[in-house]
Amino acid sequence: MSEKGRDLNTEQMLSYYKGLYEKEKEKNEKLTRELTDLEAEHTELKLKWDALKQSLIYRAIMPFRLAWSHFKNACIRVKRLGSFSEVRRKIKSKRIERAAYKYHGTESFLKGEELVRAKERKFSKKHVFSILVPLYNTPEKFLRELLDSVEAQIYGGWELCFADGSDDEHGYVADIVSEYASHEGGERIKYKKLDHNGGISENTNACFELATGDYYALMDHDDLLHPSALYEYMKVLEEKDAWFIYSDEATFQGDSINNMVTLHFKPDFAIDNLRANNYICHFSAFKRELVEKAGKFRSDYDGSQDHDLILRLTHEAVKHTDGVVHVPHILYYWRSHAGSTAADINAKTYAIDAAKRAVASSLMRDGMEGFEIESSKAFATIFRIRYKLLAKPLVSIIIPNKEHESDLRRCIDSIMLRSSYENYEIIVVENGSTSPEIRSYYEELEKAPGIKIKEVLQERFNYSELINKGVEASSGEYILLLNNDTEIVTRDWIEELLMYAQREDVGAVGCKLYYPDHTIQHAGVVIGLGAHRTAGHVHYKLASTNLGYMGRLCYAQNFTAVTGACLMISRKDFDACGGLDTDFAVALNDVDLCLKLRHMGKVNVFTPFAELYHYESASRGSDVDGEDDGRAARYEQESEAFRQKWAEDLTAGDPYFNPNFSLDHSNFTLKVSPQSLS
Repeated sequence: MSEKGRDLNTEQMLSYYKGLYEKEKEKNEKLTRELTDLEAEHTELKLKWDALKQSLIYRAIMPFRLAWSHFKNACIRVKRLGSFSEVRRKIKSKRIERAAYKYHGTESFLKGEELVRAKERKFSKKHVFSILVPLYNTPEKFLRELLDSVEAQIYGGWELCFADGSDDEHGYVADIVSEYASHEGGERIKYKKLDHNGGISENTNACFELATGDYYALMDHDDLLHPSALYEYMKVLEEKDAWFIYSDEATFQGDSINNMVTLHFKPDFAIDNLRANNYICHFSAFKRELVEKAGKFRSDYDGSQDHDLILRLTHEAVKHTDGVVHVPHILYYWRSHAGSTAADINAKTYAIDAAKRAVASSLMRDGMEGFEIESSKAFATIFRIRYKLLAKPLVSIIIPNKEHESDLRRCIDSIMLRSSYENYEIIVVENGSTSPEIRSYYEELEKAPGIKIKEVLQERFNYSELINKGVEASSGEYILLLNNDTEIVTRDWIEELLMYAQREDVGAVGCKLYYPDHTIQHAGVVIGLGAHRTAGHVHYKLASTNLGYMGRLCYAQNFTAVTGACLMISRKDFDACGGLDTDFAVALNDVDLCLKLRHMGKVNVFTPFAELYHYESASRGSDVDGEDDGRAARYEQESEAFRQKWAEDLTAGDPYFNPNFSLDHSNFTLKVSPQSLS
């Protein structure tokens, strides 16, 4: 091309881009004008709304508005249950819960001979718990009840450390503390009047300065302890060198702890749960040495200072055997009243921001970066965390199949059309199909790049062997087991699984599966659950919109197992645990794999943000519906083999499923008669 031609071409390019620039400039000016008009309209509407809220009419109809709000919220809750049968189950569950309240309130307090035996028990260790309580304008009733609950402790190895930031109008706070200190000889109740209110973190740090015990315990100034709280912790310390201990808790209103609003039964320590949600909260007690390593409260995190501290303390505690121990009893009563965090944290945006920063700090402490933290739909301080992918490795999707051309086509079409992740291969493990339809489809698939058909002939169906053969034929750094009767819903499903699978501490990662009627088929697996006492799915058959127990359908969390219908695992870990055990030809092979991973020191993760439909058993039918005696017998045989192989784990119970829940129900239903404290 001549110089003149090149110059002409350059001028044309410049003219073209200049034209684009002018068009974008015009669009920007138009959008700016629209934004200005909208801002003015917003200001005007806000003024009108503020005036309306101050009007007599608005205040007069407030009771009706509240009634409508309650009715609307009730309708939403019913809709989330998904079906009439689920509403009926929920009502039954609530009745059980109401009946169970007495087992967790004053009725659970030790009495008679049990109380005498507990008080006379001699522990070989003489631990002292320094209970740290920051005071600020504490109502007299709340303070006296708190002091009474501590003085009523069965185990007497405690001291109360008060740092008081109350103003001059609340001088009675010091008088009440002095009154109770005289009961204890002036030694076990320690008090410091602060020259100013420094906020909850600074005030609590002043409590640390008063403490002389070998364990610190945190308590809010308006809450109450179960009389057995420290006694139960001492029972733990008699057997284990625990660095951090926590219990279950209840929220109550009014004058009695028996007026319970919420019972929170927690899992054992679960790092992914804790990052997404401060489920530990109360009643936390921890070694003095732990604070020396992790530090005290940080004022920058006021509002979510507990979440920040617990993340730092447990980060250090898990480095020790029995580092974090959960006591599965309600030992703490969290008072809900106007202005308390228990009442409405959504009104405290500073607390939400502080919680996000606390989680971010924890993630960076573990070497993570590039993550995003956002509030979930369940609760403002329950978070969805989007982790940065460290790389985009090849993912091998293993799909066993026999016949069922339409199921397989739907599955593969959904992968190819909806997946935003591009670096994957599909291995279809063919198991004796003969129909012309499926053979024709295989010929079609073999022409597509990144899809292989692996022929495996079996005399007797063995799912585990098919998967293992498929993995052998694959090349990916990560393995994604997938049933042929699934269909992709979320486009970034592979990324959502991979962001966890890439972590060194993670074994298997599972997704959220729905039946075609939009009810939940899989949201994590608990061992010991169900009639066979092997394993079962939680939140089973709830509506897809349901938030789950304490919002647990809204954040990624640790489970003992996840289903093999959609399970990602690194090739390294799959090989290290020997793949799927072929002794479990059909059932429980995925749970067995997850337990092997757990015994390797890995955690398994369920994420609700990778969603698929699962047309379960469309390919083979059900093993347990009783329609096929042979299948039912095989399932029972494999169940018995599972119960024998994992007897110790089943006896110990699932660490992520609180023992106060019944193993007869999948939806976190309380036991009718829970085990009493003794």
